[in-house]
Amino acid sequence: MIHLLLLGAVSHAILVWSRYFTDALLHSADEDRQGQNRRLLLLNGGVVLVVAGVPSDVWLLTLAGATAVATAVLWHGWTILRQLRTALPARFGPSVRFYVAAACFLPVGAGLGTALARGLGDPLHTRLAVAHAAVNLLGWVGLTVVGTLVTLWPTMLRTRIAAGSERASARALPVLVGSIVVAAGGAGAGLRPVAALGIAMYVAGLLVMAPAFADTLRRKPPSSFPAWSVLAGVTWLVGALSTLGLGIALASSWQRVDEVFGWLTPFLAAGFGAQVLLGALSYLVPVALGGGPTPVRAASAVLDRGAPLRLVAANAGLLLCALPVPSVVRVLASVLVLLALGATLPLLLLAVRASHRARSETPPADRGRTPETHGRPAGQVAGLAATGLALAVMTVAVGVAVDPAAIGASGGASAAAGVAASGGTTTAEVKAQGMRFVPDKISVPAGNRLVIVLTNTDDDVHDLVLDTGADSGRLTPGETARIDVGVVGRGLEGWCSVIGHKQMGMVLAVEVTGTAIPAADTSGDHSSHEHGPAGSSAGHFPEVDDHEDDAELDDTASTPATDHLDLMADPAPGFEARDATLPPLPSGRVHRRTFVVRDVEREVAPGVTQRLWTFNGTAPGPVLRGQVGDRFEITLVNRGSIGHSIDFHAGALAPERPMRTIAPGKSLTYEFRANRAGIWMYHCSTMPMSAHIANGLFGAVVIEPPDLPRVDRTYVLVQSELFLGDQGGEVDMTKLAAEDPDLVVFNGVANQYDHEPLTARVGERVRVWVLDAGPNRATSFHVVGGQFDTTWSEGSYLLRRGTGGAQSLGLQAAQGGFVELTFPEAGDYPFVSHVMVDAERGAHGLFRVAR
Repeated sequence: MIHLLLLGAVSHAILVWSRYFTDALLHSADEDRQGQNRRLLLLNGGVVLVVAGVPSDVWLLTLAGATAVATAVLWHGWTILRQLRTALPARFGPSVRFYVAAACFLPVGAGLGTALARGLGDPLHTRLAVAHAAVNLLGWVGLTVVGTLVTLWPTMLRTRIAAGSERASARALPVLVGSIVVAAGGAGAGLRPVAALGIAMYVAGLLVMAPAFADTLRRKPPSSFPAWSVLAGVTWLVGALSTLGLGIALASSWQRVDEVFGWLTPFLAAGFGAQVLLGALSYLVPVALGGGPTPVRAASAVLDRGAPLRLVAANAGLLLCALPVPSVVRVLASVLVLLALGATLPLLLLAVRASHRARSETPPADRGRTPETHGRPAGQVAGLAATGLALAVMTVAVGVAVDPAAIGASGGASAAAGVAASGGTTTAEVKAQGMRFVPDKISVPAGNRLVIVLTNTDDDVHDLVLDTGADSGRLTPGETARIDVGVVGRGLEGWCSVIGHKQMGMVLAVEVTGTAIPAADTSGDHSSHEHGPAGSSAGHFPEVDDHEDDAELDDTASTPATDHLDLMADPAPGFEARDATLPPLPSGRVHRRTFVVRDVEREVAPGVTQRLWTFNGTAPGPVLRGQVGDRFEITLVNRGSIGHSIDFHAGALAPERPMRTIAPGKSLTYEFRANRAGIWMYHCSTMPMSAHIANGLFGAVVIEPPDLPRVDRTYVLVQSELFLGDQGGEVDMTKLAAEDPDLVVFNGVANQYDHEPLTARVGERVRVWVLDAGPNRATSFHVVGGQFDTTWSEGSYLLRRGTGGAQSLGLQAAQGGFVELTFPEAGDYPFVSHVMVDAERGAHGLFRVAR
C-alpha cells in the first residue's frame, strides 16, 4: 500500500505536474509530449512490476521494475535540466532546481529498495530501510513538494508571493540536499547520531523557508480544501520528522530505530504524502481543465464539498492511530482515514463533469468574466468540522463496543469480587523472558488497585492475558505495555496466549493478601468501585496496523476442523497436488535463497483448512538441492504474526546466532556448508518447537551422495502430522501434547496423490527421497506391489542393487533416506506409511504406472 501511494500515485503526479510548473516558471515549454507519455508508461510499468515482485519475492521482477522506475525519473530529470539550462533567467528558476535534485535521489532509493527486496540480515536491513526512506521520501517526494510550494502555496491562497521567497528557497536547497545525504549515509554506515543529525538538518532546511510560508498564511488564511489539505500535510511532515529524529537519537539499538520508523511510516505516507497530493490535485485539476473562470470555479466548488468534514475526519483519525488506543479502535480509525481521503477521488470525477457542464452552459460573452463567489457560512464550516470530530468519537465508541475487553469490560469475572477499594495502588514490573514471566507471582493487598507494567525482553512475541479479560496485546521484543487491572479482591490467573507458550509454562499468578473489606451494598446502584477500566496501552510507538487483531471484529463462533474432515471426499474443482518431483540441481556451488515466513490459510484435506505458518507460503517449505561441499546463504524474513527462526540440519555450526528467533518484520542471514550427503530436515526452532513444526514450518534439503547413479524419475515425499484446531485456525496444542494427530500426510495434504498420482513407466528406475518431519511419529515407507532393490538411510546404503530386496524404509522423526525400485507392469501402486493407522489418517498415495 505504501509503494502504491508513494511510488505509484505520487510519482506519477510528480512527473506530470513538475513538467507543468517547469514550463510555467521558466516561461518556456518542452513540446515533447510523446517523450512525456513514454516516461509515464515506463514509470507506471515499473511500479506494477515492483508492487508484484516485492510481495511475491520474485527478485528479478523487483529489479526490472526498479530499473524502469529509475530510468523514467532520470530521463525526466535530464529533460528538466536541459530546459533549465536553455531558458532565460527567471525569478523562480531555483524552484526548478528542486525538481532536478529530486530526480537524482530516486534512482539511489530504487537501488536501496532493490537490495532490501533481495533480503538482508539485521541490523543492515534496518539501516538500509531508513536510508531508502530518507532518499525516496525526503529526496524524491520532499524536495519536489517543497520546491513547488514556493509558488503554489500563495497561489492556492490567492495572494501575492512573499518577498524573499525565491532567495529563501535558494538557501534552503543545499541544506536539504546535504541533510538527505547525511541522514542516508549515517543510516547506511550504522551511525545513529549522524542519521539523527541528517533528519534535524532537514527540519532546519524547512525552517529556512518557514517565514515566507507563514507570512503568506498570516496575510490570507486558508479557506478551501486544497489549502487546508496541504497545510495539514506539511504539519504532519514536520511533526513526523521531528519525532523520527528524536527517536533515532534516543534509540538504544537499530532494532528500536526500526520500531520508531515502522510506526511513523504510515503517518508520513497518509498524513503528509496523501494529503499534499490530494490538496494539490484539488487545486490544479480545475486549472488544468481550463475553459475560463466559470468552469474552474464550478470544478473547485465540487472538490470543496464537505471539506471541513473530510479534513477533520482524516486528521482526527490519524491522531487516534498515533495514540495508544486498543487495536480495534486503531483499525476503525484507519478505515475512517481511508474513507475521508478516498472521498476526494470520486469528487475529482464529478469536478471534471462540472467543468465540462459549466463550459457548455456559459455564454461565450461571459467566459472571460469572474463569477461572484460566496464563502461557506461560518456556521456551516463549524457544523461540518463538528461532524468530522463526532465521527472520530464514534470510532472510539464503536471500537470499545466491539472489543469491550480492551478497556476491561470483558465477560471474564471481575477482579474486585465484591471487595471495596482500599485507595492504594500496587504497581508490578513484569518481564517476559525465556518463556517465563519474571516474576511469575504477584502479591496484592486486598482492595488495592493493580497495575502491571509488562516488558518483553525476550526475542519472541509475547502477551499477557488475565482471566478478567484484560490483555496487554502482542508485544514485539523491547516493547512495553501497561495493564490496569483495577481493584483486586481475588486471586487471578494470567498467561501468554501465543500458541504453545502457556503450555511451556508462561503463566502468571496474582495472589491476594490481607483481609478483604466487602463493598457496600448499593441496591439499585450498579456502579463499580473499581478505579478506572482495565485495559492496555501500547508502547510509545505502537503499530498502526495489526492484522491479527482484525479477526477480533468477527464474533462468529468457530467450528472444529474435524467437523469438516472426510478423507474419502474428493477435492474441490481446480485442486492441484504439490509437485513432488525433485527440483533440478542448481548451477554453481553457492546457492542463495530468501525464505519468507507468512501466515496463510491452506487446505490440508478436502474441505479442511488450517492457518499455517509457512516458509514461502507452503508447508512443507521449498525443497533445496545441492552437492557435497556446496554453500548455502539463506535469508530468513519474518512476515508472520509471532517470532520465528530456522534450523538447517544440513549444516553444522553453533546455533546461537543463525538459529535465533526473530520478531515479525525482522530478517537474518543463515550461511552453512553442506559437508555431508543426506536428505536433511530444516525447521523453525522457536519454542515450543513441536507447535512450530506441526503448524507448517519445516522442509527438506537434498544433498546427493557423490557418484549417485542416474535414474529415470526422482520424487521427494515429506511426511508430517497435523493436529487440527478450528476450521481456518491453528494447531491444537492439547492434541499435540497428547501426540494424537488428526492427519498424517505426505507433502502437506492428506491423500493428495490419490487424486493426482505420481507417474512412472514400466521398467523405469524411480528414486524416492523420504523425510520424516514429525514432529513426533515414525514412518515405515512402503510401496504396495513394489520391492526396493536399493535403500539408503541417514548417510549410508542399507541395500544396494543385487539379489536382495527391501519392503520398507523405516525412519524416526527427523530422519531421511531414499529408496529405488522399478515397476514390473502397468497399474496403480499405492505408497503408504506402513504404520497403518497413519496410512488411514492420510499418509497414502499412488504411483500410476503406464507402459
